[in-house]
Amino acid sequence: MSRRGWGLATAAVLLLSTVTGVSTTATAAPSSSADEPALVRVQLPTESMFDELVASGADIAARPGELLVDLVLTGGQLDALTSRGARAVQVIQRDGDGTARYSQTQRRAAAADTLHFLSANWWTADGTTFLQTLVATTAIADPDVEITVSWTAENGATGSFPLQRFEDAGEYQYHVTEPMALPAKPVKVTATSSLGGVSRAITPTAWPGATPPELPSGYQKDFVDAYMTPTDIKARVARLGRQYPDLVDVVDLPNKTQGYRRTATAYLGDPATAAVVVESVRFGDQGANGWQVKSVDPGRPNRPAQATWRDRVLTVSLATDGAGAVISTTDQIAALITARFPQRFTAFVEDGSAGKVAPSAGPVTMDDGLDGSVSHKPWTVQELRIGVHRDGSRTGVLAYSQEHAREWATPLVTLEFAERLLANYATDPATRQLLSDVEVFVIPTVNPDGANYSFSDANFQRKNLVNHCTGSQRDPRNADSWGVDVNRNYTVGSVFDGYVGATATNCLSGTYAGTAELSEPEAANVIELAKAHENIRFAMNVHSYGGYFMWPPGAYAMPGRVTLPRPSAEEAAMFQASAKRIVGAIAASRGTVTWPSRTGPVADVLYSAAGNSADQLYYELGIFAWDFEIGNDRWNAATGQWEGVGFQPPFPEAHAESQEYAEGLVELLRVARDHDQGS
Repeated sequence: MSRRGWGLATAAVLLLSTVTGVSTTATAAPSSSADEPALVRVQLPTESMFDELVASGADIAARPGELLVDLVLTGGQLDALTSRGARAVQVIQRDGDGTARYSQTQRRAAAADTLHFLSANWWTADGTTFLQTLVATTAIADPDVEITVSWTAENGATGSFPLQRFEDAGEYQYHVTEPMALPAKPVKVTATSSLGGVSRAITPTAWPGATPPELPSGYQKDFVDAYMTPTDIKARVARLGRQYPDLVDVVDLPNKTQGYRRTATAYLGDPATAAVVVESVRFGDQGANGWQVKSVDPGRPNRPAQATWRDRVLTVSLATDGAGAVISTTDQIAALITARFPQRFTAFVEDGSAGKVAPSAGPVTMDDGLDGSVSHKPWTVQELRIGVHRDGSRTGVLAYSQEHAREWATPLVTLEFAERLLANYATDPATRQLLSDVEVFVIPTVNPDGANYSFSDANFQRKNLVNHCTGSQRDPRNADSWGVDVNRNYTVGSVFDGYVGATATNCLSGTYAGTAELSEPEAANVIELAKAHENIRFAMNVHSYGGYFMWPPGAYAMPGRVTLPRPSAEEAAMFQASAKRIVGAIAASRGTVTWPSRTGPVADVLYSAAGNSADQLYYELGIFAWDFEIGNDRWNAATGQWEGVGFQPPFPEAHAESQEYAEGLVELLRVARDHDQGS
């Protein structure tokens, strides 16, 4: 949902620039270009640095460990982080292919603490057995307490490993580490602390402890063979509608998106010296692409500034003094252009050029900077409505994906899921029964405009293409940071209500929530669909990456880390039990297991995500709403390390993700059916 260009606020930029040098041990660094972004796994020196990065709007892709964070950042920003003590662990993906240490004010407790296992789980994947534990200490005020877990395996082998303190929003949660490889199934674990505390011994439990029914002979799957743009997805949706007219309706959602379009712009002058940004009022594809702008020195004394428009050329004649020298300033020329042709142009001074003498420049050609081969028209988002009874009489399940543009593998999951249902209806009795018992709604791409931009212009684009920025923030240099984070634009637990994990003021932030709740058509489509079909009782929002399985509450307010209301005991048990079933179904595909530490409420296992869609679906509409973060970390047996996969992994990995998470969505249908039938 997954979170994610870098768009740091000024304060964060200052934070990253006032540092001293430390070397990095990453196997490869981002490009030597200080401005080229990369997706990098960084080990941070303090939890407070993570908190500050979140608060500043840093482009956080995932949080794979207690002090590990995946960031989209430039080489210069990485250098600044490493100089403050951070260490680049892994360069996950290149483009196209934080604060001072927390002040310790409380000292070690004099007495021994009490330790308690919150969980201890084991599983086997690809022939390797893993153990993960969460242990809480009563000495929560001691930031230096160390906890070690000791284990005994069924073959008699023993060992131990340290845990790390995990805090969120400055509050202690527990001690944890990533799953540890063991030689055999663990039969006993204990925990000890540096203060002398000792836990009781417990027996780890198998995770997730659930397996789906075996697929019958002849079951059809593997329907995706390449990444798909929104245009590809629309064609696939249309084909499914034609191929299975008795099982699926293709429905146009009510709110058209802006489309893959932007206004046309040009620099009048040189941004390195002095320039004015000239911008069209209408989108570039509406005629402004190709317009020209120039400014001229009239070559005569005492001339006033003038602007004329003729033959698609805007000509600005600069003012001169009695000696014939140009006296127009950049501010005056920007104001003149805007006032003279308000229906055609707006203009503003390029950041850093205010008050300077306006240059003679041009002609320069205005352009929207977009790929001309992609349709620029407003986009109609579509859903697939699947089932034998498409009349609201059966429990409804909603699966939707690609709220975040750069998450290319997520539509592969929902489309693979949909096509499996349709293709196997005629031959598999279990699928036929499912489609008789439930009604399925699928939105493969919620954010098609942003997706088009991610495919054609900037791979790391996270948001949609609606540009709410004003003034110098509309400078074309910020083009990859414009837009609204669709998954921060919903109404429950939003930044507009005081919850954290989004911003309503920094339009360049990766988590910019827009001008108001549901200001964006992409978010409105999801909610209007859910409201129009009251039979929808279950929903899955498919994001990437990191291998999380989450549910509400997804946000908290500060101070005090006050979360949205917790589900009742019964509903919490429903969320957890269903998660185990679905995690088990995912694992059946290629052994991928979502970690226990990444399974739970969003606010507990990831961070606060103010204004996310699952919270509105659950709290307002009473829908059991989950979030996938597909793309689990992969275990590298050669290095003994967990490695991230990124938003756009090599296609074989994306393909595998589509297959395993489609299995999870099918299990979600069984969960919905069983819940409806009381079993």
